[in-house]
Amino acid sequence: MANTTNQLHLASSPYLLQHKDNPVHWLEWNADSLQMAKKENKPLIISVGYAACHWCHVMAHESFEDEQVAKLMNEHFICIKIDREERPDIDQIYMDAAQILTGRGGWPLNAFALPNGKPFYAATYFPKENWKKVLQNIAKAYRESYAQIEETANKLTEGIQLNDGFEFAPEKFTAFTKTDYQDLLASWQKFIDFEKGGFKGAPKFPMPNSWQFLLQYYYFTKNETALEATLLHLNEMAKGGIYDQIGGGFARYSVDDKWFAPHFEKMLYDNAQLISLYANAYKIVPKKQYKILIEESLAFVAKELTHKNAGFFASLDADSEGEEGTYYIWKYDQLNEIVPAEDWDWFQKYYQITQRGNWENGVNILHAVADPIQFAKKEALDESDFLNRLKSVKEKLHETRWKREHPGLDDKILTSWNALMCRAYVDAATALQDEKLLELAEQNADFLFENLWSKNKQLFRNYKNGKASIPAFLDDYALLIEALLAVYQANFKKEYLNWAEELVEICIRDFYDEKTGLFFYTSKKGEQLIAQKFEVNDNVIPASNSSLAKSLYQLGYLLENEEYLKASEQMLMHVKQKMFKSGPYFANWSVLAGWMTYALKEVAIVGENAAKKTFNLQENFYGNALFLGGNEENLALLKGKKPKTGTRFYVCENKTCQQPTTDLTEAIEQIQAF
Repeated sequence: MANTTNQLHLASSPYLLQHKDNPVHWLEWNADSLQMAKKENKPLIISVGYAACHWCHVMAHESFEDEQVAKLMNEHFICIKIDREERPDIDQIYMDAAQILTGRGGWPLNAFALPNGKPFYAATYFPKENWKKVLQNIAKAYRESYAQIEETANKLTEGIQLNDGFEFAPEKFTAFTKTDYQDLLASWQKFIDFEKGGFKGAPKFPMPNSWQFLLQYYYFTKNETALEATLLHLNEMAKGGIYDQIGGGFARYSVDDKWFAPHFEKMLYDNAQLISLYANAYKIVPKKQYKILIEESLAFVAKELTHKNAGFFASLDADSEGEEGTYYIWKYDQLNEIVPAEDWDWFQKYYQITQRGNWENGVNILHAVADPIQFAKKEALDESDFLNRLKSVKEKLHETRWKREHPGLDDKILTSWNALMCRAYVDAATALQDEKLLELAEQNADFLFENLWSKNKQLFRNYKNGKASIPAFLDDYALLIEALLAVYQANFKKEYLNWAEELVEICIRDFYDEKTGLFFYTSKKGEQLIAQKFEVNDNVIPASNSSLAKSLYQLGYLLENEEYLKASEQMLMHVKQKMFKSGPYFANWSVLAGWMTYALKEVAIVGENAAKKTFNLQENFYGNALFLGGNEENLALLKGKKPKTGTRFYVCENKTCQQPTTDLTEAIEQIQAF
């Protein structure tokens, strides 16, 4: 039976629900939809986007809400809507098609495919008239030149399948030397913007994982360039419009090369990773501004992205009132009415606002002229008084802004992004020495265990309206394992370590590829698409393979499991040469290389106050420390180490321990002596 209605009202994805009233007869991706295309012999339109995507909204308004366009789509195609955040496996295949055909990708992504799912054309945003021409031309070609389209689809699918191009890495692991590790920085120089921070060019993405590596690099090499580049990046972002100066939290990227004008959508994964990055930087350089920013960003997440049961929502839209950024921008007179007269002079100067507006259409984006501490000093203001006044003004503006129409909330909960936020709470908790933040990390891990981990031991990717429906992908497993290891190391509650081990064993069983030694993005037991992909390059989120390789390495030490260690080394061999050429895109792998180069310190803390002591110990930054312990000898590495009274630290390397100590300061010195 032909599809005569839009079926998206049955969806749980907030993005799909945005399209439920379109005149397009949208279907969700499933076997029935593909079978319908085969039965009716119609090509597929696979339209991919996400709830916070501005240009997805533009194309929807211009084309998918238009009756004439919808008639063309419905008559000639089976139309399928995909939320890329729920189904990154599908998105990756058709994104590869777009990049092979056009050399570029992005969202909205619109792919045309045979009923069997093999794509023959794919591109991104189309203006309405262009889209209509594409629809007409493809419908005609499908009728009149099917053999040619089929040939294109077969060749393109072959290209997608070969796109990863991995073979089994050399069986013998070639260890990184310290010279190898130090040489990694050379490839970064051409990317780094030493004037405005981050990487050169526009748009500018924060890329948090890249800078985590540079913090580790500085720790090992004491290379000042690595630290200076990282701090410049953090300082410039903190001043810029990419940071919500009033409400806390970061936008996804800056459209310019100065961090000034953001693309206003706010993603959970960016904010989670940036909180972790600022927390780790604060451990090295305890700037008051970083502490303020961490606290403001956590407050934003708590207020606007937190589920009542400790899960975290996916994102906030860029748009409100039908326009991008409306919620965040200010007219000069609006600000003048709210800001107290006695604060107006410094406020204008500090946030660089003008009567004509500092952005388009006469409005202002608040962006700071300097670090608040520096500004107070330059203006001869009392630092404490200025910070209090700044906070007070921010609160007034936030109260006013809260009354505006809010950007749309994508309230689905994703396992992988929640894991990043769970990790962020651990990093912030240890950096700020705030145990309440660690409790929130534990609550989130417990939420995921209760709601996204089934009784028959299956992990799910998504949770919405009390239901989890999509089996997890490799990034869900890998990032959750990393988060659980971080929680365990901060509280020594072994249930988190046990769950991490259980998840790793599932990865080995269901995702491991014997031919390459890498892990597929999709489970071998799950839905089989036209290609099985490997996620290897680190990007705005670390690659699932690099994340899992790190966890295998850590668990290999914690559990004395040589197979895990060998698997991790095997995975690193795939990218070793690429790390010297394209550093930022292999940053997470480079962190692993650092662990392997400067051998991990196993820090066992055993006794009555072990959990408290590990928490205190992690106020500092360590490039290569792994913490284990508790009040029980529940791991092989802890056997025979529990004192009769008190708490004892054992700092070990390559199964050799230094003289145990009961002194926290001495333990820190032992860890940092490498």
